[in-house]
Amino acid sequence: MKSKIFIAVILLVFPVILFGQTIKRVDGSKLTADSLNTKIEHLMKTANVSGVAISVFNDNKLIFSKTFGLADVQKNIPLQQSSIMYGASFAKSVFAYIAMQYVQEGVINLDKPLVEYLSKPLPDYKINGFRRGYQDLKEDLRYKKLTARMCLAHTTGFPNWRWFEADKKIKFKFDPGTRYSYSGEGLYLLQFVLEQITGKDYETISQERVFKPLGMANTSQIWQARFDENICYGHNAKGEPYELMKWKEASAGGSMSTSLEDYTKFYATLISGKGLSKESFKEMTNQQIRIRSRSQFGPLAKIDSTDNDNIQLGYGLGVGTFKTPYGRAFFKEGHDEGWGHYSIAFPDRKIAVVIMTNNDNGESLFKELLEYSIGDKFTPWRWENYTPYNYIPLPVVNIFQVTTQDLDKYLGTYASAQLPIKIAITKNNVNLIAQATGQQSFALQATEKDKFSYTDEGIILEFNAADSSMLLKQSGQIFNFAKE
Repeated sequence: MKSKIFIAVILLVFPVILFGQTIKRVDGSKLTADSLNTKIEHLMKTANVSGVAISVFNDNKLIFSKTFGLADVQKNIPLQQSSIMYGASFAKSVFAYIAMQYVQEGVINLDKPLVEYLSKPLPDYKINGFRRGYQDLKEDLRYKKLTARMCLAHTTGFPNWRWFEADKKIKFKFDPGTRYSYSGEGLYLLQFVLEQITGKDYETISQERVFKPLGMANTSQIWQARFDENICYGHNAKGEPYELMKWKEASAGGSMSTSLEDYTKFYATLISGKGLSKESFKEMTNQQIRIRSRSQFGPLAKIDSTDNDNIQLGYGLGVGTFKTPYGRAFFKEGHDEGWGHYSIAFPDRKIAVVIMTNNDNGESLFKELLEYSIGDKFTPWRWENYTPYNYIPLPVVNIFQVTTQDLDKYLGTYASAQLPIKIAITKNNVNLIAQATGQQSFALQATEKDKFSYTDEGIILEFNAADSSMLLKQSGQIFNFAKE
């Protein structure tokens, strides 16, 4: 394996909220706040993570809230409770909460076709903003079937975002309501319809219904100038900051900037069901559709399996769901370059946690941190692609004999103009290890000279070391990759 480049970080500790000397886990066991501090510091050093922000809830009340590490590695600026972080898809939880308020108020019905709330056909609207509008659906009348329930449960059939598609167009990947497939496009459609119904833009809606009532002064769907004074950057594995996206238009799918302090206020409200009727909270956090895909994203998202049948993985309205020996659970993630967030609540035990990280390596500590902090051994980390920092794929026996030195010429990161993913090729002794963006790593079997396979998914990789290229073959398709 290639050697890790560790970030030189002094683990700085900031204000901690402790309303008890111990933290209760879902299995009834307990740990001390000091031991959790030590665990997080160890994980950050070992997994090479710039900053971690965490809040733990017992009896649906905040018992532990703390930040570790740096908001800006290059300038050595500490991460604090008020540091402005990109919320990524944590924004979707806020939107689902707002949408359910409108449902219980009778403003919108979960199962009424959304087009019935509009004054003209959906494709006829000219929508300003980055890649907006539905003109591409004019000849596909399936858009008339779309409902709020489908948008919130990710069953619209839309891609995650149209700009990930080769032609950059919005389209149906499958019939609405028939399958789960994560889609920011679906949530943005519901946002657009709610804006038409209320006559208000989504930033105004968010401020009126959530941010101002909860005192979330450092949270907004669009970037505020005052945030410039307290920025937290997302970083790559080397501790180098990514360019900060300062959103100018509100998007339910992920434009929100927030802080640990602010998001903790919202999450405490959500898990206690405040602002929602018991019926609305139950509807939102209970399963609407079963999920059987091997992975949430990438090619494996199209392949079904029984991997998560033991927890009955599914999706509610804006949150994922599964079952455990300690009752049901609901969760929500947030991910982008430099950011990895996760939240999960066990309503029957009234135990929950929010984790926010500002580093590409952040998600690699989730499995261990979830198990240690609240006893969550159930989050489907493989489906989420939360590959642990210490995970080593099982070795495979090569058909074509190679030495570890033979593999060096293939190592590197490969990108393709045909697919919105990159594939990192590393090695483990005499096996090549492949990991595509948003997917778990796996060991490749050498089958011929310059040819390797992953038989479980019918993947073949053919390398040309002379021009630093690679062909990916799967399901009769061929994709060209070049080493960066």
